[in-house]
Amino acid sequence: MIRFLQNQTLVTLEETDPNTTVLNWLRETARRSGTKEGCASGDCGACTVALGRVEAGRMRYETANSCLLLVSQLNGKQLLTVEDLAHNGALHPVQQHFADNHASQCGFCTPGFVMSAFALQKSGAGSDRRTVEQHLGGNLCRCTGYRPIIEAAQRACALSEPDIFTQQEAQTVARLQALASHATDELAWRNRVLAPKTVDELASLCQRHPQARLLAGGTDLALAITQQHQTLPLMISLGEVAELRRIDVDDERVVIGAAASLNACRERLGDIIPAFSQLLERFASQPVRNQGTAGGNLANASPIGDIAPLLLALNATLILRCGETQRRLPLDDFFLGYRKTALQAGEFIEAIIIPLVTVSPLFAAWKVSKRHEDDISTISAAFNIHIEEGVITAARLAFGGMAAVPARALNAEAALIGQPFTHESLDAAGRALSLDFQPLTDFRGSGAYRLAVAQNMLRRFYLQQTQPAALEVSYVY
Repeated sequence: MIRFLQNQTLVTLEETDPNTTVLNWLRETARRSGTKEGCASGDCGACTVALGRVEAGRMRYETANSCLLLVSQLNGKQLLTVEDLAHNGALHPVQQHFADNHASQCGFCTPGFVMSAFALQKSGAGSDRRTVEQHLGGNLCRCTGYRPIIEAAQRACALSEPDIFTQQEAQTVARLQALASHATDELAWRNRVLAPKTVDELASLCQRHPQARLLAGGTDLALAITQQHQTLPLMISLGEVAELRRIDVDDERVVIGAAASLNACRERLGDIIPAFSQLLERFASQPVRNQGTAGGNLANASPIGDIAPLLLALNATLILRCGETQRRLPLDDFFLGYRKTALQAGEFIEAIIIPLVTVSPLFAAWKVSKRHEDDISTISAAFNIHIEEGVITAARLAFGGMAAVPARALNAEAALIGQPFTHESLDAAGRALSLDFQPLTDFRGSGAYRLAVAQNMLRRFYLQQTQPAALEVSYVY
């Protein structure tokens, strides 16, 4: 049984196909047609909804692409659509600002933009243009009405206007807390999804059902349903295993739970490893980062997964679990081939460990893609280089998009270690990259282009340390 609040209405699902997306459930069962279907792949934002959950006794609202969200992921949460914002015949303040600023053209994208602006307003993150753009980065306006949309969002977020959700917060918190149970939930209708509450329950279920697909954020797995038209007969949802969402930091290490969201990682590591967080700002879009997880990005073993090069360069180790047995595996040994990992049957990623002692204060990471935001990498790279008295004493260079798996550039690293930190040394390392990689050619770029960009990234690292003014970029709006 899956239970959640649709605004303030309790919904119980007992015999629903767990392969059903929230978008399809809203439109076909709940008859909430304000949420639109556009791309069905998380790229356009027309289907954006807001999910509310209890955090430290308060409600936290985040956006999600309902086309990438499965109904089981609503368990214990509050679901809000554009129809839920208006109250007693009056528009919500965000909706009113959109109307007042003429921020709707054909109207198809408007509900998604409104929900993104609503979540931003509730977060209190600010109303400056960069913040607004970041939170609206996953919403596409087909009529190119971005100026009034951005202005409407800025004005809505600049004013802390009370709304019905503020007034009902204590009631909503109490109702969601009452929904919480300690037993494994299950949703079935020919197909099944199991929702354990603890990591021990998860380990037991994975051992009993090694063929099950693990559902974390679902931003990649849901595409198998919506794009490839697959049916997943058995899933195990990780969303309610609180231990897997923890991010612990001490003087020696960072421990990231495998189900910690990418946005949680970005927020928590902003002051610890700034370049890590900065690169995550370009990872897909805000709704995807809210749902996508660090462990899921590794487990799908994509050669262009943006998390993997970061963690490879940072000398990360994985904690893998099968039943009651844990083992530690350096991330260097995790990727065995294209979409193939060292995970054994019934085994899952429990946590990711970053040893802080090996993190250089010069750590840098970049991503090159055809669009600045909400796009797949052509190449991503991370550089963890230590310099003492002008000499490179250690180097870990990692790239995505250069091979069948994310990988370190071992020849380039060897060319750097022990050398003076000079332009010539970085150029020599760049030439060594041709020994590390023979990149493929596809529609995102040729192999020669990828190699040239990777070499230029090394030059950029040198310029960042020696001539930072040369890399300053002015954005013109």
